[in-house]
Amino acid sequence: MNLFKDFIDIGNHLLWSYLLIYMLIGLGLYFTIRTRFVQFRYFGEMFRLISDRNKRSKKDAKGISSLQAFFVSTASRVGTGNLAGVALAIAVGGPGAIFWMWVIALVGMASSFVESTLAQVYKVQDGDQFRGGPAYYMEKALGQRWMGVLFAVLITLCFGLIFNAVQANTISSAFEGTFNIDKSVIGIILAIFTAVIIFGGLRRIAKVTQILVPVMAIIYIFIALYICIVNITEIPAVFTIIIKSAFGIEQVVGGGLGAALLNGIKRGLFSNEAGMGSAPNAAATANVSHPAKQGFIQTLGVFFDTIVICSATAFIVLLYDVTPDGKLEGIQITQAALGMHLGNWAEVFLAVAILLFAYSSIIGNYYYGETNIEFIKTNKAWLLIYRLAVVAMVVFGSVAKFQLVWDMADLFMGLMAVLNLIAITLLAKVAVKVLKDYARQRKEGKDPVFKASHIPGLTHAECWEDHTEQESKS
Repeated sequence: MNLFKDFIDIGNHLLWSYLLIYMLIGLGLYFTIRTRFVQFRYFGEMFRLISDRNKRSKKDAKGISSLQAFFVSTASRVGTGNLAGVALAIAVGGPGAIFWMWVIALVGMASSFVESTLAQVYKVQDGDQFRGGPAYYMEKALGQRWMGVLFAVLITLCFGLIFNAVQANTISSAFEGTFNIDKSVIGIILAIFTAVIIFGGLRRIAKVTQILVPVMAIIYIFIALYICIVNITEIPAVFTIIIKSAFGIEQVVGGGLGAALLNGIKRGLFSNEAGMGSAPNAAATANVSHPAKQGFIQTLGVFFDTIVICSATAFIVLLYDVTPDGKLEGIQITQAALGMHLGNWAEVFLAVAILLFAYSSIIGNYYYGETNIEFIKTNKAWLLIYRLAVVAMVVFGSVAKFQLVWDMADLFMGLMAVLNLIAITLLAKVAVKVLKDYARQRKEGKDPVFKASHIPGLTHAECWEDHTEQESKS
């Protein structure tokens, strides 16, 4: 185990020694400029589209709705990273980590638009649903199947197995600390409920997340708002300490510019996944009339995840008047902060909330692995093995050491992000042209409808070919 841990530590050091940080921020700014600040110019359009049901006819009921695809990806995004991850970032990197978490979200929104739009352009039809994501546009647009297979393997290991171990670890820690229930018992219960859902397919996943995500997020946000209102006079001081700590002006907890920057971006990426290549897998499943529509909606998901949910946790923790110590880990810090603000009942509430947050992430993460196994090879035996492995990792994560599962997550999400960022940088021009086509049609007062012929030279966009659209309408 020590040798394995040393391997994980060395890999993380090499990957996160500012190489990936520069890529995430640098390329995020590049995409922001190439799209002419799409995340800000179309912010209002994102909210308008979130309720767009595409007016799908019964004959054209393929895939899932745009809103359902948003919830599947949000189910994966909104989880332990928002509650445990934020607290961990503050404990290790100081309050300044929150500033860098905001930065990576704002520039990452442009990266999210590019990758999700590309996923829609190069999606494929599989029976009565759609599949797509980085593996698909690496093969179809770049002509590099080996690259797509490598990404498919990484995301299956990362999301389906390792990230789900992180989610299970947070749930078991929360319930052990609150109810004194043995972690192994929680792991077995979680595994059973996970198996029930993941053997039900994408539509069941979409239906479950469509119910869980909005309810749990709204309740949590209202609690955070209440805490901020009660402590309104302290809010300016919180902002001040975040900014000062972000640039190393004031040393608090982890302290220093390097610690704040590194931990803010690590935990920000784990939470919002912008540029990592995960959300595009959900984005591709949506049945929309124009690829840019789902690009906008997934971009809003990054904002909602980090600027809203993560900030709510940050203020809850930073308004906590006791500095987190080494005895508390991740979710326990957030629980202690809520208990201080609202009383012991709040710790019970958060244990239940993290169950819902993390459980929805488990089933959302599972789907990312499934669709990429289908990319490599359609094989029911491999899919069954994967499903059993997911259930096993839920049990393992429940009883594993806290730091080990988070370090594993950091390494694999970093590898995924590097590969995906290279691909979307090479394909950014396609996403920009799709955005221009959308803008042109909106300017003409139309509800944008995309066809592959709108972009000269666009190939392998099989779901957007003219003959495909004509057949679906016949």
